[in-house]
Amino acid sequence: MKVLVINPGSTSTKVALYEEEKEIVKTEIVHDIEALKRYKSIIEQFDLRLNAINDWIERNNINLKEISAIVVRGGLIKPVQSGTYFVNDIMLEDLRRGVGGEHASNLGGLIGRAIGDKHNIPVYTLDPVAVDEMEDVARISGLPELPRKSQSHALNIKACVHRYAMENSVKEEELNLVVAHMGGGISVAAIKEGKIVDVNNANQMGPFSPERTGSLPSMKVVDLCYSGKYSFDEMKKKIVGMGGMIAHLGTNDAREVERRIQNGDKKAKLVFEAMAYQIAKEIGRMAAVLKGDVKSIILTGGLAYSKRLIEIIIDMTSFIAPITLYPGGDEMEALRDGALRVLRNIEKPKIYS
Repeated sequence: MKVLVINPGSTSTKVALYEEEKEIVKTEIVHDIEALKRYKSIIEQFDLRLNAINDWIERNNINLKEISAIVVRGGLIKPVQSGTYFVNDIMLEDLRRGVGGEHASNLGGLIGRAIGDKHNIPVYTLDPVAVDEMEDVARISGLPELPRKSQSHALNIKACVHRYAMENSVKEEELNLVVAHMGGGISVAAIKEGKIVDVNNANQMGPFSPERTGSLPSMKVVDLCYSGKYSFDEMKKKIVGMGGMIAHLGTNDAREVERRIQNGDKKAKLVFEAMAYQIAKEIGRMAAVLKGDVKSIILTGGLAYSKRLIEIIIDMTSFIAPITLYPGGDEMEALRDGALRVLRNIEKPKIYS
């Protein structure tokens, strides 16, 4: 069985072909930034990205008649349960409309269906950012107008749950875990009986990250918004994109920060340790959601490669549960595995409605 994987990002589109678990070819198609700027909306980039993928398919002599399934990164759709979904017409319409907001991943389903419909290939997506399994009590904030919403790095979080269950010969629905995805944004999730019952929204809450502020002193945020120094768009950029480590140190590259620490930079050391400190605090919060019944704490994402960061988190949280390290987190492989579970009849695809 061959699976074609499509994963659109802000300035590039990752594409890969697998035969079962074996990688045949994988490429990151980098799009011209000036060309992208000419489009008013992300959806308008559809033709540019589809043509680039079709060119890649032709250059690599990929026979689409041999493809068993296409699987795409999930876009910002309405809240859904975890799982693998058919990319149906209702989902396509919601992606076009941007019901959950604008993001490059919204193009995944549209491009996948354009190729799939032409060659009679089923198209799937799984565990998008919009996965919502939160318990009602977790949704309440201090203002009724601002309920907490479930948005997370669900694709990698769920992939870690699948992997842990398989490696430890246990059913997912029997697992209580805390999973911390640590990348450009940080999502720390409480997994109760296999479901994400609580998670910080990585764009608005939780620990600060290499490029996001996480939770902030709310009254001071109000003061900043009305200070006259920043526009609406500038404030949003400060919180997501130019916040966190990049705001303090001018870089979102954790490796660069660690090099500065090695060279005796005390400010870099303090900020880096503060980020680890906040991640550990969030893990403790999620352990409380599970009443301390935690099988393991899983640390994943690109930051999980940092020995310095991991040591701080382990020192603060290992009293809760054993630590499991799954550094990195390949979205392409996670997408592939979701399609293979359906093709092998391990999992039934869900219908989006």
